[in-house]
Amino acid sequence: MNVHERFARPVITAMQRDIKEAGGNEVFWSGIINADGLITGVRVGSRGNSDSVIVNDSVAREGHVLIHNHPSGVLFPSEADQNIALNANDTSLGFYIVNNDVSDVYVVVEPVKPKKTEFLDEEQTAGYLSENGPLAALSDHYEKRPSQTELLKSIVRAFNEAKTGVFEAGTGVGKSFAYLIPSILWAVKNKERVVLSTGTINLQQQLFEKDIPMAQKILGTDIKSILLKGRQNYICLRRLGEAGKERDLFSEDTEIFDRIADWAKTTSTGSRSDLSFMPPDSVWTRVNSESDACLGGRCPYREQCFVMKVRKEAADSNLIVVNHHLLFADIESRMNGVGYEDAAVLPPYKRIVFDEAHGIEDSATSFFSETINRFKISKQLGLLLRNFRGNSVGFLVQASAVVPDPEFLAQAGEDIEKVRTALTALDQCSISAMNGEYTCRINESDCGRFTVVFKQIEKLASSAEIFIANIRKALEDLDDDEKELPAVWETKTVLRRIEDMVTLCRNFISWNEHDDQVFWLQLKKIPPRNAGEDMLEFVQFTQTPLDIAPLMNGGVFEPMSSVVCTSATLRIGDTFDYWKRRTGISFLETDKVLEGEFPSPFPYSTNVIFAVPNDAPMPDDPAFQSYVEMTVPRLIFAAEGRTLVLFTSHDSLKNTYNSAGLKLMEAGFTVLKQGDDDRFRLLERFKNEKESVLFATDSFWEGVDVPGDSLSQVIIVKLPFSVPNDPVFAARSELVEKRGGSSFMELSVPQAVIKFRQGFGRLMRRSDDRGAVVVLDRRIVEKRYGKLFTRSVPQTRRLYNPLEYIVKEITKLLGN
Repeated sequence: MNVHERFARPVITAMQRDIKEAGGNEVFWSGIINADGLITGVRVGSRGNSDSVIVNDSVAREGHVLIHNHPSGVLFPSEADQNIALNANDTSLGFYIVNNDVSDVYVVVEPVKPKKTEFLDEEQTAGYLSENGPLAALSDHYEKRPSQTELLKSIVRAFNEAKTGVFEAGTGVGKSFAYLIPSILWAVKNKERVVLSTGTINLQQQLFEKDIPMAQKILGTDIKSILLKGRQNYICLRRLGEAGKERDLFSEDTEIFDRIADWAKTTSTGSRSDLSFMPPDSVWTRVNSESDACLGGRCPYREQCFVMKVRKEAADSNLIVVNHHLLFADIESRMNGVGYEDAAVLPPYKRIVFDEAHGIEDSATSFFSETINRFKISKQLGLLLRNFRGNSVGFLVQASAVVPDPEFLAQAGEDIEKVRTALTALDQCSISAMNGEYTCRINESDCGRFTVVFKQIEKLASSAEIFIANIRKALEDLDDDEKELPAVWETKTVLRRIEDMVTLCRNFISWNEHDDQVFWLQLKKIPPRNAGEDMLEFVQFTQTPLDIAPLMNGGVFEPMSSVVCTSATLRIGDTFDYWKRRTGISFLETDKVLEGEFPSPFPYSTNVIFAVPNDAPMPDDPAFQSYVEMTVPRLIFAAEGRTLVLFTSHDSLKNTYNSAGLKLMEAGFTVLKQGDDDRFRLLERFKNEKESVLFATDSFWEGVDVPGDSLSQVIIVKLPFSVPNDPVFAARSELVEKRGGSSFMELSVPQAVIKFRQGFGRLMRRSDDRGAVVVLDRRIVEKRYGKLFTRSVPQTRRLYNPLEYIVKEITKLLGN
């Protein structure tokens, strides 16, 4: 075959040099081809001996053709070459063999020629948002936003140059349109799919219901978009029908089951969010769609399946809106063998935009963690066999109709009882080993106290394995038609879930063989079944990845063409280094990453006071809590309510509320406290009742969007450092120390800065907002690391004065 029809001349020269440098041995390359099929660039992935060379998968993913040389000059493929060719074909890669002079080539697998990429013009794309563009014409309140235009241009560069973008966009920049305009244009011009991943339901709905339709108007083009949810959010008609056969077993929830069944007859979406009521998990999990319970093409309801309808719609969509959790479910499937060219949880894609990207480490950590507890395992056992009003019910009872062994149910009941006994014993010895602590991490210095726990986990795992084996043995002898019965299928589904839990049990026993995982226990409590009884205590066992950076790099940043990460809080001080290390972007070559900071257009310097009372005790002073209880109401009176008070401790919140709440209520303020109602209703009251105050912690540091007069002051009681005995945080801190670093400066401070910035950002939500952020923690001024906090927020009027002076200045600013 003519080598010059396949390789550009400079490439031939480069390959000849590579072979010479390898001593004439085999070399593996990944090649890039143009639209004419000519290889215009190669990269060496590995070097071998005279007979073989390994395939470097990470380099292979970067190209279109796999190439290696045969020093013998015989170019016909060996059996090993045929296997490589098979894998290359599965991933749409070509495979060539050349001689050592690169004067001859044998094409084993023809490559798929890349389609010509339609690049976006930066200025033309930015024009859609300019003062002379369609956005200005469509909007009655158009404001020129230079930061938005520059952000959009940077995102265009990330798409055009196939790079990862790390872009911080301050509040009010308008980042949604800055990434939607290029995403839609790219998807339309190149017939590619773009995935938009967010951290919150609110932003997903805003994008899908408001921003994407507006972006289409701005561009004057239509695009197929879809908001995707996990399949557990959809009703499964087959499972609903099977559950209906045991309708009476729902006991007091029978009415709820009937309402779901009636709704399922008329719903067009099958989505739980479209119900007019919120069914309890105990009912919904009996009838929702589950991947491991899906019959696929064998399902009698496949034509009406809501999940299949949504997946078909997604396959036809150019723009897919998901949450971080669903995206990671898809990435996990692809890393476990599905690959990046075929459909997994989502259709295939090569470009991702992460909004609210500051949260992807926590989202990935949460998704890739695994948990078990007594109730989780008991629930699965109960699905198989349980007693209801004196009768045995469950999938095993239904399956027993076709199992020939007359002792099948009796044996299963005995085996389940042994598992339940082991579960109870495990809870009891674990609570004892925890010795009053709420969380415990298993580590070298402290593992001795868990010896009894490990023995009991072994008993639990062994009893569960015996139970599983006995059921499987009984089901093996069924004929093919009997194996397809719903009860048998559901039984196998539940057994697989229990097997996964047994695997986690085994991991806990061999915890010291898993250096990349954190194993920890948490004491949890739930309300009793009957009033007046004690709270029910149980222990949850969790396995969490120690470091998600390698996983993120290998699963997201390396295989994707472009990944855009944007948030209002990615920097620590003046750099993105911390966030890039935690998420895996630091593994990329520096020329593959674009960075940019796009400041808020809001007038912070004139509209915001950032104050720290210099007469406050230090947080470790016993008088600090009393000071908080005295200071918080004074500041609230100065702002005439309209205050969000952010705590780092539930105890401090409770004590401050108990001390100040009555006085504030008597003055006519509505005083709201986290925990008194669900988050959504609390925020709605806070928004709608102007002279209200909200005492909150943890989740309220971000995602609170209250523009206008309802929020004029944010009080931050303490700098939001992580609790040092948090098991995952402690393990990650140890890892930093082992590498010779400072866990305080490399982990504690950066985490706290990002959370602090989120809390600070609750105040200004539109350009005419004004108010104060008051931090009662003097460390932000007096400790050297405090500058990392103050340099990470916008420039404001800053006060480090006595409380008396600060109260007067806030009163003046707000015109009270």
